[in-house]
Amino acid sequence: MNQRAARILIVEDTASLAQTYAALLEDAGHTVDVVATGAAAHDRIARALEPYDAVLLDLQLPDCDGLEWLGASGDLAQNSSVIVATANGSINRAISAMRLGAYDFLVKPVAPERLLTTTRNAVERHLLAQEVKVVSALAGREHFQGFIGKSNVMQAVYRAIENVADSKATIFITGESGTGKEVAAEAIHRAGKRAPRNFIAINCGAIPENLLESEVFGHVKGAFTGAVEHRLGAAREADGGTLFLDEICEMELKLQVKLLRFLQTGMIQRVGSSRPEPVDVRIVCATNRNPVVEVAAGRFREDLFYRLSVIPLELPPLRDRGQDIALIAQTFLARFATEEGKVFDPLNGATIAALQARTWPGNVRELQNVIRRAVVMNPGPVLAAEHVALAPEASLRPKDAGAPPPDTDTDTDNVHLEGSATPSRTLAEIERMAIEQAIIVADGSIPGAAKMLAVSPSTIYRLRERWKIDDKQPSD
Repeated sequence: MNQRAARILIVEDTASLAQTYAALLEDAGHTVDVVATGAAAHDRIARALEPYDAVLLDLQLPDCDGLEWLGASGDLAQNSSVIVATANGSINRAISAMRLGAYDFLVKPVAPERLLTTTRNAVERHLLAQEVKVVSALAGREHFQGFIGKSNVMQAVYRAIENVADSKATIFITGESGTGKEVAAEAIHRAGKRAPRNFIAINCGAIPENLLESEVFGHVKGAFTGAVEHRLGAAREADGGTLFLDEICEMELKLQVKLLRFLQTGMIQRVGSSRPEPVDVRIVCATNRNPVVEVAAGRFREDLFYRLSVIPLELPPLRDRGQDIALIAQTFLARFATEEGKVFDPLNGATIAALQARTWPGNVRELQNVIRRAVVMNPGPVLAAEHVALAPEASLRPKDAGAPPPDTDTDTDNVHLEGSATPSRTLAEIERMAIEQAIIVADGSIPGAAKMLAVSPSTIYRLRERWKIDDKQPSD
């Protein structure tokens, strides 16, 4: 380990010795503070912004016994390497000090080479101990900025978020539905310098195409029918903070051009306005699709993709997170039990095994729904394996899986419609019935229904807007 300049505190009441020690250590490149009493040492340590790398402690102090002082100094020996200085007749006391956590001892008079060697070793030991603490803390984190999980893949995600938090570069988060892409975006915002300002999230698949530009860039009063007042837009509201564009691959190509121009210039132009306005936002976007496939299919601009994907961040599916499944489930169990006013025992081995046997195509969101349903439907205190097994999986097939078996009639795999194939119904009526039934099966979730029907959520939102208009038209 390369030796670096260390911060050292000398606690010595003999001025000549203190000055000699300080001169030797400063000549070696270290920063040295000197105090003459135990009280002064306590005060200096308490006011220090960081622990000293090493403390050189005399055992004979004018206001206290050095051994007693060390014993009363709490975790000093854990935060700094303590070296005690003792006279020849006090070796036993020096050994007692080492039992209290001191690193080493020096016998007065102290030879210069001995002082420098012992201090160098003590500093290296301190630095190594600090590195071990950091690595252990990183490896053992079970919670991080809204995430739950201690698996290796999630530790890598945590480190990536910390590394990119203060960067100005755009970040493209990918991952299956329910893996926590918005949680990751918020974590990036909270961990960085922009945390005091706004975090604004826009779901590009949940807003009709004709309104998305206004939602992102804003509009002026009278810009279009229904624009009865000025609207700032998400980009302006996020000024100084972070703008999160979820399901970015759902954005229509015309708006992609305007987003690209915004990224290049840092200027927005509200709908109906001719005046560009500068904004300072950090862009984070996400999709549950494969953006490379979307680019190849012509649904997403290649230049915009490379502009957004400066720093890619992929979130792992729940099935690849091992024991995190049990940890997350237990956290949800405690939370929902409290909300419902019930008491549940910790999850037992059989229940955990049942949870880990599932493929979790809906990932953490699906697990959350399964545990919530089980808590609501059972009195407790035991959540048995059959309680979680009874909850149907929201989607039994990954997106890229093949077509379902012909005989499959599970509601969550295929939307079954009574009489949907009868000749008396038009294609538009069958389409509407299929979509409305899928929304019911998905518990009202438009993205969930879209996933079952293999269409984009924006398609469903657009059709529903059209149905509202049609329903209001007078019949002939």
